[in-house]
Amino acid sequence: MSLPALPADMLSPALLSPALLPPAMLIDMDDTILTLTATSTRCWAELCATYAPRLGVDEATLAQTLAVVRADYWRDRTRHRAGRLDLLGSRRKILDLTLTQMGRPDPDLAAEMAHSFTEAQLGSLEAFPGAVDAVRALRARGVKLALITNGEAREQRRKITRFDLAPLFDCVIVEGEFGAGKPDPAVYAHALDSLGATPDQAWMVGDNLEWEVAVPKQLGLYTVWVDFAQQGLPPDALAQPDRIIHNLAELAT
Repeated sequence: MSLPALPADMLSPALLSPALLPPAMLIDMDDTILTLTATSTRCWAELCATYAPRLGVDEATLAQTLAVVRADYWRDRTRHRAGRLDLLGSRRKILDLTLTQMGRPDPDLAAEMAHSFTEAQLGSLEAFPGAVDAVRALRARGVKLALITNGEAREQRRKITRFDLAPLFDCVIVEGEFGAGKPDPAVYAHALDSLGATPDQAWMVGDNLEWEVAVPKQLGLYTVWVDFAQQGLPPDALAQPDRIIHNLAELAT
């Protein structure tokens, strides 16, 4: 079943008829089902508020320095891939660099802060309103579903277990378990094989314009970009998605 791109006036939260749903969907988790960015931003701010007095530094300066170090750390693509497979270790390195730049080097405190952030983030993570119910509705309508998430196995599995996502999907691919992550073509191929679908029978749904739009389009999948921040496509977007939504619930209403 070939799925042509929707008209431009439907690149919005317009609703799909159940008859137009595809046989299979590959769905991202972080910032598609779960509110990772918003939760992380809040937890980093709370961490700075908690530890700035202990360090004897200005909270705003600590937050700004941390933001710059984090951005620089994750900018390198090779380090990004290795770092997301050891998130606690990466956060410890980032905080160690931050404290050093602040003139307060303390590896033990950096490790404590990394652990504190990790537990706070995982504990306060939430699902987007209606997102989990949308997955249930898609499954009830006969759509075969694959959950594809990058990151280390332990942390991603904690999220999957907490929100009881595994039973909703026919296939769950976690980068740290599978040995490869998006945008490696092997990941999408494995998901499609598991669902018994071909690229032209499947949609890729997610928030990352490289991982969930550009590469899947090259492989022949129909792409749905989740603009959870509602900021629109950036001028330098890697590719044009076939459809834009703001919340996963829009696909199942």
